[in-house]
Formats: sequence, C-alpha cells, structure tokens
Amino acid sequence: MSSSQRAEGSHGFFKQYISRRNSLMDFIIRFERALSHQREKELVADHVDAFEVAQCILPMPMNKQMATLYTRTMFQKFEQELIQSTTCFLELKTEDASKVVFNVSERKNWETRVAEVVYVKDSDHASCSCKRFEFVGIICKHILALFRRDQIEYMPDKYILKRWKKTTKFGLVSNANGNEIKDSADPGLLIKRSTMSRLASDVVEDALMSEEGCELLSETLKSLQVKLKLLKDGPSNNEVEGSSSQTQYMKDPKRVRCKGRSKGVTGAKEKAMKRGIRHCRECGHIGHDRRQCPRNLNTP
Repeated sequence: MSSSQRAEGSHGFFKQYISRRNSLMDFIIRFERALSHQREKELVADHVDAFEVAQCILPMPMNKQMATLYTRTMFQKFEQELIQSTTCFLELKTEDASKVVFNVSERKNWETRVAEVVYVKDSDHASCSCKRFEFVGIICKHILALFRRDQIEYMPDKYILKRWKKTTKFGLVSNANGNEIKDSADPGLLIKRSTMSRLASDVVEDALMSEEGCELLSETLKSLQVKLKLLKDGPSNNEVEGSSSQTQYMKDPKRVRCKGRSKGVTGAKEKAMKRGIRHCRECGHIGHDRRQCPRNLNTP
C-alpha cells in the first residue's frame, strides 16, 4: 500500500507538467523543469522554517513547543489534531495493574465516533485504535485528549519523530564504510542554481521552435562558455590574447525573421501619389479643382 501511494503521488505531481502528447525531448525538458520547481519549493520551505516562527492558534505550552520543533507543514497538521482534541470526551472502560483502556468519543457531522486508547503503565506508552501515529507519524487527537486529561503540558520525546523536525537535515550522514558524508552545499548557491536552471530551460524550449533559434542559442552558448572559462581560470596574458583572437572571428548572430511585415509610415506626398492625379470635374483639366476652375470664374 505504501509503495502504491508513493507511485500515485509521483504520477499526480508530474501530470501537472507532462502529458502523453509530449515528444521525448519535450518530456526531458518538462521533467527537469518539474524537478527544479520542486527543489525551489523545498528551499523556500527550509528558509521559512529557519527564519520564521509559526503563529499558534491555541496558547498552550505543547503547541508552542511543537511550533519550535516541527516544520511549518507538519506543525499545521499537529495543531489541527490539537484543536480537534478539545471536542473529544474520555470514558474509562477497563483498568488493571498493567494498563488502562479509555473510550474517546467525538461528535462530528451529527455522528458520534469512538476510538479506543490504551495506556500501558510499565512502558508509559499510549496507543490508539486509529493508528494515526503509526501510519502518519503525528500523535492523534485521541491521545492528545488523554494528555489533556492527565495535564501533560509538553509532548514526550518518544512521540516526536526526527523526520518531522526542522533540524533533520543537520544530522550526520554516513556512507557504506561508516564515514561521515559532509554536505558542502550552500543554500544561497542552490537557490541561484534553481533560478538559472529554470531560465535556461525556458530559453531552450523557445529555441527549439525554429532552426534559426537553435543556431542562435548554440553560438551564444559557445561564446558564453569561452567567457566563463576565462573568468574561472583567471586573467592571464595568454588567455587574454586567445580570447581577443577568438572575438575577432566571431560572427554576428543570424537574424530571425519575424512573422508578418511591419507597416511603414506613409507621408503626404506618397499618399497623394497613391490616390493618383486629380482632374477638374467641370473642364476635365489637370492642375486645379472645381472651385478654382476658370470656367466657373468667368461665369457671371
């Protein structure tokens, strides 16, 4: 079930970017764009978790505790469970020397739902019949109602999973030999890489629409590659001379023909030529009109 849900989640994510009508080249471009968008969202979420503090709806010590430990997304899910726990009611079912069983009822949409919470005294552990903590990894509202009844203000460490904490990425990662793998990636560089990858993907997709665009992009990338290599190696004399010799033989990029033809501005003289030569309506001669016709002027 877990592997099937992961596959369905991946399909739902990539369907926003690709379709069955895409060619192989379009699929690769759109696939890389989807990954860059996903990495960018992750970087934004990491920035929010590192520099922003979530606002708590309930002014409770446990809620404030989890706001500092959980990521923003997981804290919002936990807070919803904490809010719903205030509408749950506990009823003692059975109790013996080893465990206590409670019936936790909740009224929702004119329907009463009952869950069973078992508290084991020896291990000091509570479990619920809804199995939300075992499946999702967040404590459920039924156990939170039990904590509220016992006046437990702070969440025990056993119920806080490491994978939902803000400090999860700061842990040690080891390889197969047991050696520590250090992450030297700078978040600022990752953000720049994500932005430039998206820009490059858009430029490549636009250039593939025509042969002239592909040639223009290819020549521009070759020139840019030479300049970046010079910038990386440093300004030595041989490299400067080589770059100057290369720039002398560099040709101008080919012009891409625009769709349609631009309309020129026509002057008064050209408009008159298009209209043709005007003739007088009275005498039919050229050079004057009806008002300036000599026939009408000589008429008394």
